[in-house]
Amino acid sequence: GSALTQLYYPNGSFVDTLGTLYVADQENHRVMRWTQGATQGTVIVDGNGRGAGANQLNRPDALSFDRHGNLYVADHYNDRVQRFSIE
Repeated sequence: GSALTQLYYPNGSFVDTLGTLYVADQENHRVMRWTQGATQGTVIVDGNGRGAGANQLNRPDALSFDRHGNLYVADHYNDRVQRFSIE
């Protein structure tokens, strides 16, 4: 599903030191974040539908953070890795 309580083909995930979960929600073309204990996620990347624009993803399938807190997303069908500053 596409609600903030649902995922559609989750693929990559990451848990930070605070217990926050990040998920590449592949078929919803977005990256979601759940803080520890949350029952609903937050869209932190995309939410603009599938596409090739700078603010869009097309089937993200992996993610990682660097030591500066930048999020890197493997944007599978766009054949690119995008970097995002997450606050």
